[in-house]
Amino acid sequence: MIAFTFDTVASAGLASRARNENVMALINCPECAKQVSTSAQSCPSCGYPIAASQTPKAPPPNSDELLAEVRPSWWEFFWHLVFFWLIVPLIVAWWQRASVVLRIYPGRITLERGLFSKCYREFLAKDIRSLDIDQGVLARLVDIGDLTISTAATVDASEEIGGIPHPKQVRELIISQRHGQ
Repeated sequence: MIAFTFDTVASAGLASRARNENVMALINCPECAKQVSTSAQSCPSCGYPIAASQTPKAPPPNSDELLAEVRPSWWEFFWHLVFFWLIVPLIVAWWQRASVVLRIYPGRITLERGLFSKCYREFLAKDIRSLDIDQGVLARLVDIGDLTISTAATVDASEEIGGIPHPKQVRELIISQRHGQ
């Protein structure tokens, strides 16, 4: 037979409390006012359910607290975005193409820029000093180029017009107008 002394039992109780094992508090039963353990399911005297009264009640929800903010996924707008990026460059290209017009008349050349606000430049064929064409590899394949008109009679010594179709033929036409006078 094993004998326990008070010191052994007390030290065993302290060790279990230090490890937070089986720590039970006594409370008064709301029905009969007798002491009942907090880990008991019901009061042994009257049968009142202690475990149900011991469960912490959730605080009432705060109506001002935001629980979630949900927006539609970008995948919902996938086709909108695809068509937007396909259409916008077309609109920009049309806008830029429509805003520049080079007109060649006998003895003079006019350059009109802009759709809403307009800028008109007129060059006399006899004042043109040089006509330069710049073409990259891709531009040469599709026969477009940048035409630079240099004159002696304007404040801006040169005017560049980008994306001219058949730039060599345009240059030859302007040169023929210059020599024709």
